[in-house]
Amino acid sequence: MAKQRKRTRIRSKIDELPENLKEKVNEQISDTRYTYLEISQFLKEQGYDISKSAVGRYALRTNNATKRLIEAQEQAKALVNVVKNNPDVDYTEATMQMLMGGLTEKLATAQEEFDAMPLDKAGRLIVALSRTKVYKEKVKQDMKQRIDLAFEKLEEDIWTVIKGDALLAGELKKLLEKAKARMISDD
Repeated sequence: MAKQRKRTRIRSKIDELPENLKEKVNEQISDTRYTYLEISQFLKEQGYDISKSAVGRYALRTNNATKRLIEAQEQAKALVNVVKNNPDVDYTEATMQMLMGGLTEKLATAQEEFDAMPLDKAGRLIVALSRTKVYKEKVKQDMKQRIDLAFEKLEEDIWTVIKGDALLAGELKKLLEKAKARMISDD
């Protein structure tokens, strides 16, 4: 099997500019009134020979990084709001969906990286997420069984104590059923 090239961080000529000039370039890139050619000419006036193509590639990388950061912040805010507004909700499901969505998007949009990723690694990632979901369902089912057993035992113990009062026994049975339903509901 061929040895895979290790990806390194991309650096452009713009990354090597003095910080104040780089900030000015970033401002011009974010201001749509400036074309890449105009930004390139501005840099040449400052003594830096940087082509409009290099400016364009830098702008694409910068915009993509900014977009990913904004998306990650929005997802984190959404998750925090769900947890804050619904403290009883199982937020692991939302987190897993975010991770699966991110993985799916990565696979769909990063063809070059996907081509470089070994198929077994992609498979392991998908299998790991599937296992997590199965494990979560198993834990939920086990908890339900334990709750059922605990309530059955509690009901037996209470019946032993209050066998003589049928009205009280009926009311208690209703309360137990209500409590049991609350404990195992998904809400």
